[in-house]
Amino acid sequence: MVTKTVKSNPKLLKILGSMNKLLTTITLLCFYVVANAQSLPAPEVLEALAPAGELRAALYLGGPTNVIVDPMTDEMSGVGYEIGEELARRLGVPYEPVIYQTPKLLVDDVNSGNWDVAFIARSSSREEIMNFTEIYLSLEQGFLVLADSPIETMSDVDRPGIRVGVPEGGSVIPRVARVLTGEELVEVGMPNAAALMSSGTVDVFSANKGNLFAISDQLPGSRVLDGHFTVDEFALGTAKEREVGMPFVREFIKDVKSEGLVEAAGIRAGIRGAIE
Repeated sequence: MVTKTVKSNPKLLKILGSMNKLLTTITLLCFYVVANAQSLPAPEVLEALAPAGELRAALYLGGPTNVIVDPMTDEMSGVGYEIGEELARRLGVPYEPVIYQTPKLLVDDVNSGNWDVAFIARSSSREEIMNFTEIYLSLEQGFLVLADSPIETMSDVDRPGIRVGVPEGGSVIPRVARVLTGEELVEVGMPNAAALMSSGTVDVFSANKGNLFAISDQLPGSRVLDGHFTVDEFALGTAKEREVGMPFVREFIKDVKSEGLVEAAGIRAGIRGAIE
């Protein structure tokens, strides 16, 4: 029996190696295209959620649950701001925050066409004019008092003559009105809440505890009272005529919650008072 020795051909081996690399690259590219094609929204969904070719996210100033603007750098932060930014990324469109001074102004503008999605607390009145996803963030609603206030507990708030500051147009207004009797409610934009408290115009301030702790940080010695009288439930909302886009954003909210993105955004924003 004669055994032949076959010499390797360097050129042939080089060609085969290049072909293997090319095939691997093509295979990975195909997987990438398929994966992204599955995640991109249908044209009618994109038209419903970003008709202007960009995601216009409605946010209101003054609280870590929504958006805070750094006065020195103009840099924006907050849970709502970050979730909107992630939604724009997944839609494949530019992100354009639309900033309102108060929740009331945001809600009043719902049918103007000036914004596409909003990050705001759900309420029965808002559900009449907006569609909402499931809740992505829940916070206790309670009270804040100054350092020298004689008010020690939530029950101390419920007495005649107490002046209660609230966010203008905030979801807390009808709720605090139901649990207190004889109080005067004073509405103010969240950026001015600390000044309202320190001026003595109000005796307590009522809002979700994410906002209350943020205000308290500006008022040395002030106290967020233990306990809560209800819960603020934040969700993504759209105008009623954007129904086509709702399945996409409902799935999006489920995804960002399960992926830990909401929790991470809350930590970065310094959210306190959140509950499961």
